[in-house]
Amino acid sequence: MTVYVSTTDPRESSCVPTEVQVAAVQRSEARAERDYTKADAIHEKIIESGYRLLKLQNNEETLARKYRIRLRGIDAPENEMPYGKEAKEELTKIVQGQRLRVLVYEEDQYGRSVADIYCDGKFVQELMLKKGFAWHYTTYDQRPELARWEREAQAERVGLWASSNPERPWEWRRRRNNRSEGG
Repeated sequence: MTVYVSTTDPRESSCVPTEVQVAAVQRSEARAERDYTKADAIHEKIIESGYRLLKLQNNEETLARKYRIRLRGIDAPENEMPYGKEAKEELTKIVQGQRLRVLVYEEDQYGRSVADIYCDGKFVQELMLKKGFAWHYTTYDQRPELARWEREAQAERVGLWASSNPERPWEWRRRRNNRSEGG
């Protein structure tokens, strides 16, 4: 998943490259002059730098940094898999537009931050497991509560557990990769 962190956060503000700060000011000036073509072009450069200007409720904008997050300890179906779109929709419903507490543990091989995420005090991985939209990824995380929440969803046959034998995402990816490699 992708999250954006406001650069008004003191932990982020000191890390913003000067060229991004300058571009944000230039974009504001272009918008004030109603030169939206120029403003959009500047915004594209900001996006290419890993930042974005987000609209706030009061019609103001804030500069935010992009982070790619992997939810620690769970693995959800890929979009092309059964329940993949539903899992993505559920995660979006839980976190979109919300303030999140993100606890980063490491970076994975794809450059994503591996993290636990809390939204309104609720543990996002718990919600996804209990609703049957993810597997406990025991290869990387042995927390017993994750296994318990997965078992509860299986027993209640919710989400992907309504299927008799849902395919695990890591097995699906391996099978697909073997096929694309000619194996």
